[in-house]
Amino acid sequence: MTALEDVAILRVELEDIEPLIWRRVAVRTSMNLKSVHSVIQAAMGWLDCHLWEIAADERKYGMLIPNDPDWNERIKDATTTKLPALLTTGVREIGYVYDMSDNWQHRVIVEKLKAAKPGVLYPQFLGGERRCPPEDCGGMPGYYEFLEDIASKQSKKRKAALGWYGGSCETDYFVLPRTASLTATGYSGRMLSFVPTLPIRETSVWCAVPQPTHSSARGR
Repeated sequence: MTALEDVAILRVELEDIEPLIWRRVAVRTSMNLKSVHSVIQAAMGWLDCHLWEIAADERKYGMLIPNDPDWNERIKDATTTKLPALLTTGVREIGYVYDMSDNWQHRVIVEKLKAAKPGVLYPQFLGGERRCPPEDCGGMPGYYEFLEDIASKQSKKRKAALGWYGGSCETDYFVLPRTASLTATGYSGRMLSFVPTLPIRETSVWCAVPQPTHSSARGR
């Protein structure tokens, strides 16, 4: 059983990409699953502009869509389902899919449950490695094509890829979550800020290069 004051340490891994792209966060177990989605989005660096779903214990959770009975029939409302509903049944690994077109599949591992520290704000950002792929790049095949293009010796192909992206792209660096921009709505309706708790290390380097703001799919 988990108490409302408990904290879950979650490790989020983007599947099928090598080298591994991952993040670690601490969240209150009293969060609803919509807030867990917001935490994953902010920690990974996604822009939260596509459909998503959480899968656990043979059930799927997400946002209900007006006038879409087919979607709503197979999805349970993530805003009314809290994390303890999964944890108390023994769930320790959760599936998370973002963007049903690009199909970014994540593995969310519940590494630890512990008591919250008095006076500490949650969620907390605890660490991670490597930048997440650009939005709307065409899923895993498009991402690998993008990586080939930005490393290409053909200046025209490289410039086109970086122009589409909106600037330079260092895949071994990722955006450090900032208090002003990285927030998630908690169960109480308060805005909860991430608090970085790990020092900057050579093996986990941070930088503030923004993700692209385009909404169209990358041209081939």
